[in-house]
Amino acid sequence: MRKIYLVPALVGLLTSVAAGPLAAQGVVPKQKAAQAPKAAAAGAAPAAGAPAAATTEAPSTGADDKVKAIDGFRSAKFGMSEADVRAAMIKDFNAKPDVIKAQDNASELTHSILMSVPELLPNGGTAELSYVFGYKSKSLIQVGAVWSKGTDAAMTPEKLFSNANILRAHFMGEGFKPDSIAVNMPVAGGIVMFRGSDAKDRSVILLLQGTFENKENNQRVLTPTSLLLFYVADAKSPDIFKLPPGQF
Repeated sequence: MRKIYLVPALVGLLTSVAAGPLAAQGVVPKQKAAQAPKAAAAGAAPAAGAPAAATTEAPSTGADDKVKAIDGFRSAKFGMSEADVRAAMIKDFNAKPDVIKAQDNASELTHSILMSVPELLPNGGTAELSYVFGYKSKSLIQVGAVWSKGTDAAMTPEKLFSNANILRAHFMGEGFKPDSIAVNMPVAGGIVMFRGSDAKDRSVILLLQGTFENKENNQRVLTPTSLLLFYVADAKSPDIFKLPPGQF
């Protein structure tokens, strides 16, 4: 079973793409390898067409009227207990209880439950969902979805690109805080296709992972191996185990 080491990595991603608002460039092609995109200034129109939303309207006033609230994924909401999340998973995916697997993280002292879901994204192949519970709170702090050869033997680089483009287009039209949005940002081992936060700094991160190669004219080209989608309650200060200061 795949080990879940998600939360610390997200802190690094938020730091690496926190330079300011960025706009989609639509540079990811359909072939197996994609040129690593450059960041662009804000102003490009968001792509049209989107799957079912995973966010809800945030009750607010003034400039925040159109900012979405990231409260979890489908029926599973941040702050829920494991029992409540299991019930939400069974409801959302018409699943049997015994298909949900449990896993502990020995270094973060968090607990996760996982389940494979065919066609989580329409025509997107089988994904693995993971629901992470905090070290102290024991409540839901993060939901992740992964598409890869490990989750679906029929997965291809083309399918990963297609899934990434569909989800990026959807999130670009969802109304996240403008100064939190970043797209097409190269990071170590991949490209942040989208990152956005709501008024409470809860975040959505879409990461296309793979291997970079240097091609002609020093172009860096990515061949994708996995697509990761995260809904995070607090990526900057996650509820994981940390050694108290002064112990060592």
